[in-house]
Amino acid sequence: MTSPDSPHVAVIGGGICGLAAAHRLARRGTRVTLLESSDQLGGLGTFFAHGDQWIERFYHCIMPSDASLLALLGELGLQDSVRWRETTMGMVVDGRHHAFNSALDLLRFSPLRLPDRVRFGVVSLLLRRLGRGRDLDTLRTEDWLRGLYGDVVWERLFAPMFGSKFGPAFGDVPALYLWQRLGRERNVATRGYPDGGYKTIIDALRTSIERAGGVVRTSAPVRRLSSTGDRSVLALADGEVVEAGHVVSTVPLPLLRRIADDALAARLPRTDLPYQGVVTGVFFLRQPVTEHYWTPVLHSGTEFDGVVAMSALTGGRHLVYVMRYTDRESPLYRDDDAAIAARWSAQLRGLYPELGADGIEEVRVFKAPFVEPVYPLGYLAARPPVTVAGTGLLLATTAHVYPDVTSWNSSVGLANDVVATLEDQPAAAPAR
Repeated sequence: MTSPDSPHVAVIGGGICGLAAAHRLARRGTRVTLLESSDQLGGLGTFFAHGDQWIERFYHCIMPSDASLLALLGELGLQDSVRWRETTMGMVVDGRHHAFNSALDLLRFSPLRLPDRVRFGVVSLLLRRLGRGRDLDTLRTEDWLRGLYGDVVWERLFAPMFGSKFGPAFGDVPALYLWQRLGRERNVATRGYPDGGYKTIIDALRTSIERAGGVVRTSAPVRRLSSTGDRSVLALADGEVVEAGHVVSTVPLPLLRRIADDALAARLPRTDLPYQGVVTGVFFLRQPVTEHYWTPVLHSGTEFDGVVAMSALTGGRHLVYVMRYTDRESPLYRDDDAAIAARWSAQLRGLYPELGADGIEEVRVFKAPFVEPVYPLGYLAARPPVTVAGTGLLLATTAHVYPDVTSWNSSVGLANDVVATLEDQPAAAPAR
């Protein structure tokens, strides 16, 4: 349990990074208050009720290599609740469906000519090895992949796939990011999903924090933040003021700049990453449409560019996510949810005619504005530190996880690192 005389730390943001940081701090005897602006914890792991189940607004899975996340689940007593499944990948190109997992699948992959298929297979087998020892942080993804795979593979497959993820600057993203992603994800892979969904993880973290004496508050947006070396002040929307010795902020840097006072804003890192948001359609179907967990959709006349079939992990409900990463100022992001649902329903039926007129039970559309940072070349050297000099503020954002892939696992690992850094900071006077 925490002592009333221990230093007080405020955590801004109730996504997985903020929850993991508050959990770690509370378990170590620190007085901690977590402040979440919305009415629900979880960030991109937030959920909604559907019948007697809780469904994530955005798709997630756990990989066996997610060491930081699995260790956290072990602390919460949830590691054994993860159901592991072998999953596969499909591909839709020009409206035609292809399996995309084995050497035989590749030989049958008609969107590429035979020489390009062979080259694709050989290079893919060697790609991790080809990246070792190279300065991939300063090498454009397009230059690296186009040189290895050739123009046809880049233009037919990789350009639309990376373009959908990173927007117009997709070719300029450092090759290091792709190399890291290949270390985590494969076409045929074991993936996990927790019993009861991600809500069980979020609930368990809140319980852990509160049992250790921490405070978790939702609907508590921070409107103004000031921070000096020994005192931080957070003004909430309702006029309440919270004082703390240190603050851990997990909100994206563009949002943090809006709430920082002038003195603090001048000290914040000048890193100004563009972010891709996402529009996601959650489809409840009357029947399964694919056995593949992940299916990119290329050159097929759809606004969405991928299909994730969760029944490959859950085995029960026929739940499909389709998504489009896009700038938060784009016409799609600003479009009406009902209009998006209607268009995407028609497009999904076009891809899977077996759905028929009544194969879709329900559609929900969700949007998130800050999902995927678009990292520039050489970002390892430009990546900001987690500490902000002359203040009691520490940063734990997606601007800091690079070169790791943005995921719950990397967020938990970052939270662990920031808490360890905080322990090395000079102790601030207890807030009153």
